[in-house]
Amino acid sequence: MIKKTDENNLFSEVPDSLDKELIEVLLSSENIKVERIVSKGHISPETGWYDQDLNEWVVVIKGEAIIAFENREVSLKEGSYINIPAHTKHKVSWTHPQLETIWLAIHY
Repeated sequence: MIKKTDENNLFSEVPDSLDKELIEVLLSSENIKVERIVSKGHISPETGWYDQDLNEWVVVIKGEAIIAFENREVSLKEGSYINIPAHTKHKVSWTHPQLETIWLAIHY
């Protein structure tokens, strides 16, 4: 008999309440890291920018978000994705406050 489980489901184990953004590493190796990120009204810290050593490809699986760059903003909705080259300053300026935003981030 096969036991059904949600172990490997991007939508499982999402807490009803999130005091802070939830970041889980799903896969990691020398050349790649895959994360599931769950936000609910969470944004980047007010000061500073993310300035990462690796490229980051991000897709919104559920919800909505806005990523700010030094000279523009990009709105993302379900299915939207963006590639952020290494050392491109960016931050999350908005995620939907009533709905979970579930991201898949691939650092390479």
